[in-house]
This record gives sequence, C-alpha cells and structure tokens, in this order.
Amino acid sequence: MSPFRSSAALTGSWDNFDFRVDLGVATITFNRPDRLNALTFDVYADLRDLLGELEHRDDVAVLVITGEGRGFCSGGDVDEIIGSLMKMNSRGLLEFTRMTGSVVERIRRLPIPVIAAVNGVAAGAGAVIALASDLRILAQSASFQFLFTKVGLAGADMGSAYLLPRIVGLGRATELLLLGEKVEAEAAVGLGLASKAVPDNELAGEVADLANRLAEGPTLAYGATKVLIGRELDMDLGSAIELEAFTQALLMTTKDHAEFYEAFTGKRPPVWEGR
Repeated sequence: MSPFRSSAALTGSWDNFDFRVDLGVATITFNRPDRLNALTFDVYADLRDLLGELEHRDDVAVLVITGEGRGFCSGGDVDEIIGSLMKMNSRGLLEFTRMTGSVVERIRRLPIPVIAAVNGVAAGAGAVIALASDLRILAQSASFQFLFTKVGLAGADMGSAYLLPRIVGLGRATELLLLGEKVEAEAAVGLGLASKAVPDNELAGEVADLANRLAEGPTLAYGATKVLIGRELDMDLGSAIELEAFTQALLMTTKDHAEFYEAFTGKRPPVWEGR
C-alpha cells in the first residue's frame, strides 16, 4: 500500500457493484442486469471513490471493468436519475456532471492498465467508461452508442469529445457523437474503437488472459507508458521527447530493467517485480 495515501482506511466493500482482486487483477462488475447495468447516483459516486483509492493499493496491477448479464452499461438510469435532475438547480446539476466526469478522469489518471470487457450494450455513460479504458475487448453481441444528443444533450459528455477523436479520428467521432447511432462490435473494431471482438462465451477467458499477462509483466513500465500517452496528447514534440528522456533515464535505474539484463545474459525469462 502506498505510504502517501490519506489517513482514512481503504474501503472494505462496495454496495453498488461487485469488486474483487485476484493475483493483481481487480475487477469491477456492474450488477444491475435487469436494468442493463444502468448507473444510479450511488453507482457513479462509488465508482469515482473506488477509482480514487486504486492508485494507492499495491495489490492491484490491472483493472477490468465489465457488466453482469446482457449489458456492459446502458448509461444513466432514466428512472432514477433523469427525473431527479429535472428538479435540481444549476449548482446541483454541475455537481452531478463534475462527478460523472471525475469517473473518466480517474480512469485515465490511474497508473495501471484498464481493460473494458464489453459484454453487451455500452451506451451513453457506459460507452464513455469503455472509451476511457486503455484496452477494449468486445463480445460479438456488444455495441456502442453515444446517445447524448438523442436525449437533447450535447454529444460531448464526460470527456467523450476529447477522447473519441483521438481514438477514431475527428470525422468518425463527429458522426458518432452527432448522430448517436449504434455501432455493432465488428464495426467498432473496424473503426479502431476496440482491439477485437470474440464470441460471447470466449470474452471472459480472453480478458483474463490479457489481464494476467499485464499483471505478471513489468508493471512500472506499463504505468509509465500509460501516463506518458496521456500527458503527451497536448504537448509539442520537443516537450514530449524531453519528458520521455527523463522517464527512460529513471526507469533505467529500476530493478525490472536490471532483471531484464540479467535474464537476457543468463538466457532465462525475466521475473518482473514492478520495481
């Protein structure tokens, strides 16, 4: 556990989704399958808070986000959220939109790989949570839909207008965010919105293999890679090269880099420690 966390203890259990850690792989499972895992105020708040805690844990090297049943996450629950939002004043609405945005910001800030195992519909906020993840593996029954304009709101929500053009390009992103049309799994792969689509019954195994591979690898190097990708999005080339130079010089002092050399010269596989 990081010595630099706050004095408050880490949360032992979460009421609004399933959470477990196994051999360095943490898994968040949205567990409202009867509502296609639609988000409530409490789910948003717990998700924000858990993501804030994860970077202070030393037993988590990879995070997987998935859903129970036929849906990954269908976005905000219309019955439980929209009606309440209609009664809020501007301050309350801003507090809500900042909370939802902080979920995406914390996914991007986490210094570990995040995998979205998209097992079904990913719509609205669910699509953006998957978008914010580093890797997206889809079941063939999965789909994306950035449907904000279909409810009379801006297609730019929770960072979608920042992230999506950087993944699929400006033209495709504009089309997806303006029209809010459904993108099926194979089309999503073709757009570069996901790494691959696999048969539904193979998704769990595919994601587990990838998560375990990452958890057993040079996790410090993975974390640095993710941080630099995020930081360099808005840098000029010279600044990016300088940041990479400092990062590589630092990582050259790590046990993992020394272990690579010892393993290479000893003709054996490296044993990574993430240090």
